[in-house]
Amino acid sequence: MMSHLLLVDDDDLFRESLGLNLIDEGYEVTSFASGSDALAYLNHGGGADVMLLDWRMPNLTGLDVLRRMRGAGITIPVIFLTALSDDIYEEAALEGGAVDFIDKSRRLPILLRRLHLIAEGGRPAAEPEPVREPALQLGPLALRFDTYRALWGGHTVDLTLTEFKILTLLAEKAGRDVGYREIYDLVHGKDFVAGHGSEGYRANVRTFIKRIRKKFRDVDPGFDHIENYAGFGYRWTADN
Repeated sequence: MMSHLLLVDDDDLFRESLGLNLIDEGYEVTSFASGSDALAYLNHGGGADVMLLDWRMPNLTGLDVLRRMRGAGITIPVIFLTALSDDIYEEAALEGGAVDFIDKSRRLPILLRRLHLIAEGGRPAAEPEPVREPALQLGPLALRFDTYRALWGGHTVDLTLTEFKILTLLAEKAGRDVGYREIYDLVHGKDFVAGHGSEGYRANVRTFIKRIRKKFRDVDPGFDHIENYAGFGYRWTADN
């Protein structure tokens, strides 16, 4: 069962970049640009396994958010992400009830190790996943849902979990057009808005598709089964 993270940071570029990296690692991520939005989500019954919380934010600081959470009886583990490295800030965070305090400049693998220890340590045993067909074969493409592996002509294509999900969506709708929004909703949850401007999510989808195409072409330079439908989205073209 995938861990659900809340990411709260007023820096749009940092929040989006880290969110995409975490999603690629298999996490479900819900993002907020302010502490007040995150508190509203929690106060209306929202939840998560871990919160990644920026320290410096306008109106409500990260420490303000943490104190209000604990005052309301919300016990979600909180990891502070900050550029403030002075011991006084770390001490204040831990005394306020945070479980960790990580400098934003630390590399992603460091954060992932901390997340794994915290998120997995406090979770109940996973419920069994719904039974589904173990594989999908579509010409030279084989998708293995038990191991989340993709093969092309018998050769493994090294996809992230997110890329595998996007590929599965396209393959299961082979021959049909799949819109940018549908692909992005698969990654971030329905109607999630990100990027710059009302259509900013398209750039994220194009980045995912570009990476998927490159990985297939590393295996087969002639790969051309993901077609672009200009202004709408993409289509998987199966062999005749």
